[in-house]
This record gives sequence, structure tokens and C-alpha cells, in this order.
Amino acid sequence: MEQSNQKTAIQIQWLGQSCFRLEADGYSIVLDPYADHFIPGLSPLTVTASEVLCSHDHADHGCVSAVSIRPAGPSPFTVTRIASFHDDQNGALRGRNTIHRIECGGLKLAHLGDLGCMLNPEQIRELSGLDALLIPIGGYYTIDADQAYAVVQALRPRVVIPMHYRTEQFGFDVLDTADHFLSLFELVVEYPGDTMELTADTDPHTAVLTYEGAGA
Repeated sequence: MEQSNQKTAIQIQWLGQSCFRLEADGYSIVLDPYADHFIPGLSPLTVTASEVLCSHDHADHGCVSAVSIRPAGPSPFTVTRIASFHDDQNGALRGRNTIHRIECGGLKLAHLGDLGCMLNPEQIRELSGLDALLIPIGGYYTIDADQAYAVVQALRPRVVIPMHYRTEQFGFDVLDTADHFLSLFELVVEYPGDTMELTADTDPHTAVLTYEGAGA
């Protein structure tokens, strides 16, 4: 029997770039794993999971072989795939991108992958009511900070988690840092580690997770 959302907790771990590991009830999903030595400053992934989801097959998002799959029972997660584009020219520049909407015990989150365009009304409808939104903000390859902010305003998720940006320690030089994006929000929480727990009681905020390496 599925747990009620009062009891459900999803652990959200950021492994760098757009790679996250979600875990609930002993089942884990890794999203958008990257290839070793591809992204400047990021350690090779040493991560295990029950399942892997990729938004597209570029080396910084689609390296399934970087994840060790472990046996697991039935998944508590329900995954819905929403088609989108990696650019603002209907995929002519960089191809297609898959948005993953993931639900577990009444909690809903979405990983936007390398979204490169604004959402259309149907996509906004499909992504309404999110408890957490994992959104690229660095520009160049994806939407930039101002476009990402507009997406947040359209979707109104409870928690916003930026990804795909540059820091002093890692990231592609062409990407922006998170500074401008974060300046657009009133409540920003900088976590001391790479993991946060999402529950029905989590207060609204923008969450900045700290990269601690790429192992789990």
C-alpha cells in the first residue's frame, strides 16, 4: 500500500551539473549521469541506484554506464516523460530534451534536464502542483537565469533547486554562476551538504545544495 504524503520523504542528493540521486523507501533513481572527466572540476561518478533516467544522450547527461545498478523491489516512484527541446529552435540546434515528472507518496517533483526553451501551456499544465523543481539556470546550452525565473513563476513549485551552472570549483566556462538567479528570490537556503529531504512539511524556499563529490 502506498504511504500517505505525511509519511513520505524523498532524499534529493546533488552529484554535480544536472545529476541527482533520489531515494525513497529503499529505492533510488539517478538522473542525468555524466561521463568521467567530461565536466571540468567534477569527480568521476561512483554511484549506485535502482534505476537511471536521462533527459538526453549528451555526455554530461546520458552516461548510463557511470551508474551501478543494484537489485531493488518495486519502485515507489511514478515517472512521466514530457517531451521538450534542448534549444529555442524546436531542437534544430541541440535536439530533443525529456522532462521527467516524478511522483512518490503524494509528493511531486520534476527534473527539467537541459531545457532550452520556454514551456508551452500544455507543459505548464502537466507540471503544475510540484513540490520541487530541478531547473537549469546557467544559460548558453539551456535557459538562462531570467528565463528560469520565468519558468518558476509559471509553475510556482514549493521548492526550487537550481542546477547546470558554474562555480569556482567546477563547470563549463560558458555557463553563468548561480548568483543572478538566486538574487531573484527572497528565501534562499544554502545547505551545508549535497542532500536535502523533501516531505509534505518542507517549507517553500530556493535550495542551494553543496557539491561534495560524486559518490553514493
